[in-house]
Amino acid sequence: MTYSIVARDPQTGDLAVAVQSHFFGVGRLCPFVRAGVGAVATQASVDPAYGPRGLALMEQGVPPQEALAQLVAADTEQAIRQVAMVDAQGRVSGHTGDNTIAEAGHRLGEQFSVQANMMLNDTVPAAMAAAFTSATGDLVDRVLAAMDAAEDEGGDIRGRQSAALLVCGPDSTDVPGADRTWDLRVDDNPEPLAELRRLVTIKRGYDGAFMSAGSNLEDLEQGLLQLADATGGNPEMAFWAGLNLASAGNIEAGRKLLRHALKVSPNWAELLRRLPATGSVTQEVADQLLEK
Repeated sequence: MTYSIVARDPQTGDLAVAVQSHFFGVGRLCPFVRAGVGAVATQASVDPAYGPRGLALMEQGVPPQEALAQLVAADTEQAIRQVAMVDAQGRVSGHTGDNTIAEAGHRLGEQFSVQANMMLNDTVPAAMAAAFTSATGDLVDRVLAAMDAAEDEGGDIRGRQSAALLVCGPDSTDVPGADRTWDLRVDDNPEPLAELRRLVTIKRGYDGAFMSAGSNLEDLEQGLLQLADATGGNPEMAFWAGLNLASAGNIEAGRKLLRHALKVSPNWAELLRRLPATGSVTQEVADQLLEK
């Protein structure tokens, strides 16, 4: 009842899973990823256990083809399952059970697999594979292109409801929660892919706000204002970008961005007054930013 993609970026080693379904909260059931190990998508009559079990086998060095074969052989209901895996070496495997609901199928590619079941048309996997391989941009851009292609082919026969995106880097830090560079979920929305893209844009805005010291101020300000519009006027990104610019020595640029937050609420000024006590900004910078 789902379409998804598992993929590895051959340039960065990043691992990703993206999924969409007409089902509430698909992100809690289908996608699994572990840095330096691999990614798994489990769907159709979903058994979430394929995720952790598949990752555990791949972490032991078992190739995805063998890992999936082991799990399928032990599953008395494998005929109604659909599962795909990619490991940290880019090896892929896929399984579509004989009794999954049509249209259903998967397609293996160079370091990726796309899979779909209960689709309106049988052209979905081919369209996803073509979109992923021809898309430009980073891994997130490319997996989203594959998702859009599935929807363009008719997508889930029942419609749309939820989506998710998980991405890990190539190396584990052994710090719980630190390895996922992307972890976005849309649990219930009439246009989950559009909402997922909105969240991707916002995350990139936050990432840029926290790395803004070397940014062109005019471009940064314009981008942050556009993101504020997209988030209903949320000034968070402008506040932190301004703080970063000021801490890097550009007080005037920081003050300019801070004004956008202060227009929304004076509480942002109060927050700034409290930050020196945490060590996240010096008292001198905070005082300069708060000058009229």
